[in-house]
Amino acid sequence: KGRDFHIRILLPTDFQLKNARIECSWHLKKILHGYRHILKQRLHSCPDLVSFMVELKTILEIALKNTQDLHIPRPPEYYSGLVRDLEILGWNTVAYVDTGLATIKLKAEDSCGRQHLITLKLNAKYPTEPPDCLVDFPVQFAISWMPQNSLIDIYNQFLAALESLKEFWDAMDEIDGKTWVLEPENPTRGATTRRIAIGNNVSVNIEVDPRHPNTLPECYFLGADHVVNPLRIKLNNNMHLWDPEISLLQNLKDLLEIDFPSRAVLEKSDFTKDCGICYAYRLDGATPDQVCDDPRCGQPFHQACLYEWLQGLPSSRQSFNVIFGECPYCNK
Repeated sequence: KGRDFHIRILLPTDFQLKNARIECSWHLKKILHGYRHILKQRLHSCPDLVSFMVELKTILEIALKNTQDLHIPRPPEYYSGLVRDLEILGWNTVAYVDTGLATIKLKAEDSCGRQHLITLKLNAKYPTEPPDCLVDFPVQFAISWMPQNSLIDIYNQFLAALESLKEFWDAMDEIDGKTWVLEPENPTRGATTRRIAIGNNVSVNIEVDPRHPNTLPECYFLGADHVVNPLRIKLNNNMHLWDPEISLLQNLKDLLEIDFPSRAVLEKSDFTKDCGICYAYRLDGATPDQVCDDPRCGQPFHQACLYEWLQGLPSSRQSFNVIFGECPYCNK
């Protein structure tokens, strides 16, 4: 990185490197603060001083990369160029700017009125080097960059990427708005999975391809066998009916020959039954996804709770990673 640091290594009388002391400036000490245990380990394991210096250089380069570049003075052109770009973009697109003009958040609205943010982390070499771009997307957002580019180019690429994901977000918004999504509870724009309630203790987990949202998603059913098996059969038998011209949700309804429970009629609590062992709905972020197969019982359990319960029963038997035993509720 072209920066100089002065250090002093004090060896003990026996010249053993492992007992050496390192002295350095306050500034270098601050940079290496989180890497002390690694330095100690290297002092113990390096055979000689030269190899330790090579290791120290590597650690220092990593530490510098991970510490903020605020201490590197930025040339006046850096600031004038940034302010000019922001003037052209319009200050109404700026959601946040830090005091050092090193982190900028820009906001944009897609053609469907959805709000999106892009966070730009600029280093001192901007615009020779592109900024790091952080977005809430289901796919990787890679920018094409030339040294003569500016924030305007990134913003235009961001807008183009928003439009390319329009169909994916349309499909997800329809699912979120018209069905009861059990997981994730507050989906981000980047989330590609949804666990949708079908009935009491029955749900389907779908994984949507963000690049091709109108194709048949991966479906995984959760629930008792006597309820889930007919749904699997319908899905397999009706797969040929999938029509990319109609919405993802409508296709799922047609293939499974069901109507998903409506948000207008039912409450989420109608599907979110607590685990029969720990009496909670959420356990370390997981929801009950194992259900007793007896139609008269149908009690749901967390996988972790059920596994622990069955492991404690003398009557349970295990084959590889599958455990068989009696339901804690109905003993079936």
